[in-house]
Amino acid sequence: MTTIETDEFRKLLEAERTRLLDAVAFLERENAGSLVEERGELTGRGDNNHLADMATATYDRELDEGLGDGAQYTLDEIEAALRRIEDGSYGVCEVCGKPIGAERLSAIPWARLCIDDARRLR
Repeated sequence: MTTIETDEFRKLLEAERTRLLDAVAFLERENAGSLVEERGELTGRGDNNHLADMATATYDRELDEGLGDGAQYTLDEIEAALRRIEDGSYGVCEVCGKPIGAERLSAIPWARLCIDDARRLR
């Protein structure tokens, strides 16, 4: 890839990294305490106990944890892509060694595989 193309993808990767770091920080702020602390009225102290409320709070917390895990996985992939830019291997399929298409990299700038190998490995 040319330097201009690599610079454009570096900017995309860095922008996505910033977005994901902000999202992870938000999720951490939203879920700073334990579920019991968040839903204190559901801990047996009061008359507002309702199983459905606790189930909803638990579901929401597990959903946020899943989103955080997915964001962390993508952050790891972004860091690996930035390292590939530095070492000159960015945009090369890790399976077949052929170039990864620019359209694929525009959609998923941290892609490690060309579209054909990505489909084969599903």
